[in-house]
Amino acid sequence: MIKMYTTSWCPDCHAAKAALSRKGIAYEEVNIEQDDGAAQYVMSVNGGKRSVPTLQYGEHAASLSGFRPAKLDAFLTQAGLNQG
Repeated sequence: MIKMYTTSWCPDCHAAKAALSRKGIAYEEVNIEQDDGAAQYVMSVNGGKRSVPTLQYGEHAASLSGFRPAKLDAFLTQAGLNQG
């Protein structure tokens, strides 16, 4: 399952959640404001930045900050999850 690191105030997070839901792809949401370990992970995969949403699946992780559907599709393809 995809893990999505978010904050409560992030419009890109809301857009990414809606896009995944439209595609029928399940995800687990982790709010980095409430989980210091999650915030550290996000910074570790984003050059020290608390960039959200950050998606993680297996060994693949990517920030979708500045959300666009093409960014989500690229992540899904890289992670082997693109459903066309």
